[in-house]
Amino acid sequence: MKKVDSGAGGPSMAGGRKVDRVALLEKVAELGSITAAAKAVGISYKGAWEAIEALNNMSDAPLVERSVGGSGGGGTRLTPHGEQVLSLLRDLDTDFQGLLAAMGGGRGRFDRFYKYFQLMRRWNMKTSARNQFLGTVTKATRGAVNSEVILDIGGGDSLAAIITNTSLDNLGLAPGVEAYALIKAPWVIVTTDEGMKTSARNRLCGVVSRCVSGAVNGEVIIDLPGGKSVAAIITNDSIESLGLKEGVRACALIKASHIILAVSA
Repeated sequence: MKKVDSGAGGPSMAGGRKVDRVALLEKVAELGSITAAAKAVGISYKGAWEAIEALNNMSDAPLVERSVGGSGGGGTRLTPHGEQVLSLLRDLDTDFQGLLAAMGGGRGRFDRFYKYFQLMRRWNMKTSARNQFLGTVTKATRGAVNSEVILDIGGGDSLAAIITNTSLDNLGLAPGVEAYALIKAPWVIVTTDEGMKTSARNRLCGVVSRCVSGAVNGEVIIDLPGGKSVAAIITNDSIESLGLKEGVRACALIKASHIILAVSA
């Protein structure tokens, strides 16, 4: 269960189906293709990428990466960290029925189960926010009414959030505390001018990896240098005027007041 400073709910779904994220990782490792992996677990290509992006954002280090080149023109593969995580999950899934025995079987096995539960807890958070980042609070500055919280999300990136002092106290936010940053995709502003001065407190810059136009709006995915990604919903006119397409450098601008923080209860 999570405590949040503002409501956000909704199951982790892809194309109307709940995603078995462990099964998806298994198929990516086996098949080396997100298209084939999505088909194997019965979800859409877009739904598979949304699940992968969420896993990368909620992990200490990316689990999946795109590979470039080769005879097949590239594909998708697990990172070394992803392979370690998947190996751990395989082992613990086999051992799960022995949990009670393991409780008395030494600290080493107990720690392995605890790590498994931590992973499952992170992956099972349900929210309607398209962007979910796991990070660690590095600074919490209290003001007269509101507080500014700085969250290190890894890869050299950080996010600043403005929340009420009451939320700061209720969530127990302080340096060293693990927290989640939730950001709805329509709240993200996209620009291709990295030097632009704006009032937005947060700027995450990277390379567009996916750009899908809809009837009126489109979804833009920006891959960040540290392996995480941010999704934005903007108008088709904006996509065209900014020249957004795969491979173009772009920045996601996010107001500090548009970031919802959550912690594990």
